Amino acid sequence: MDIEGQVAVPSILNPAGMDLCRWREMGIDAQFAEKQQQTIEAYRKLGVSIDCTCTPYQIYDALASPGDHLAWSESSAVSYANSVIGARTNREGGPSALAAALVGKTALYGYHLDESRRPTHLIEVDADLRGADYGALGYLVGGMVKDGVPFFRLRGLHAQPGRDELKALGASMAASGSVALYYVEDVTPAPPAPWRAEELAKISLGQKDIQEVYAAHPAEGVKAVALGCPHCSAAELARIARLLEGGKVVMEMWVCTARKTAEQNPHLVRIIEESGARVYCDTCMVVSPAAERLEKIMVNSGKALAYLPGLAGVKAGLGSLEECVDAALSGGR
Repeated sequence: MDIEGQVAVPSILNPAGMDLCRWREMGIDAQFAEKQQQTIEAYRKLGVSIDCTCTPYQIYDALASPGDHLAWSESSAVSYANSVIGARTNREGGPSALAAALVGKTALYGYHLDESRRPTHLIEVDADLRGADYGALGYLVGGMVKDGVPFFRLRGLHAQPGRDELKALGASMAASGSVALYYVEDVTPAPPAPWRAEELAKISLGQKDIQEVYAAHPAEGVKAVALGCPHCSAAELARIARLLEGGKVVMEMWVCTARKTAEQNPHLVRIIEESGARVYCDTCMVVSPAAERLEKIMVNSGKALAYLPGLAGVKAGLGSLEECVDAALSGGR
């Protein structure tokens, strides 16, 4: 089938089911690879940028600005755009996002309007949150608020999450629930007025609640480690490289990132791969059928924790970044 037309606005493709260059190494079937390439070529002809990433905001600094109207479909990217950037997008499906790209317009409803962007839940968190704890928190809250708009008040020693922590928080809520917009007090852009915190449904969480998420998803029996869901930033690649440098992994380990991020940081990729781990681009453990052969995967991501059992049919264990790397180096002992 010939596909005609060109996108009217900048458009970026979501992750594919394989690394477009190293799919054989991943164990991808040639027939699957051929179909993926055909699909990607169809998008390329339409003028879509074949970045195949869930984190386009990490590779294009000026991709979106506060107040911009977007039509994004990848759940974690939608959350980041709405919540951290302050742009406006609904959680589009693939066909509606493609239609918006072709006509350069999207329907004015939902999260494009102030009335849909006001908080529905007040989440008070009294805990010392670090790294993967934000993914665990999001995994918990997403299941509680469903498609609500949570407003977080964080109390603890580390109550100022950075971009990677916000990415993890939003991604996990989008996966365990359907959260497309959230707020963190004094960190993210503020909600539109009028709204009153005392009128919101209130949820109080503490350190014990976060630890229970880890306890419910232990690392025992993992056959592989996979990081980068959503795709790793350069800062995350640097942390992984530091933890792996000089060591050798004794189980399969994936580090997933956007191709542009990998190409801009070849020294980090080299250090990671010298350990025996593999840096895969264009894909991740959640969307690639290559993950289906692994009985249980250890992750540091609430998004992967929520999606792996249903999408890949494999079990998932949750740990911090340091615990994941240690498991890969020690074999989980």
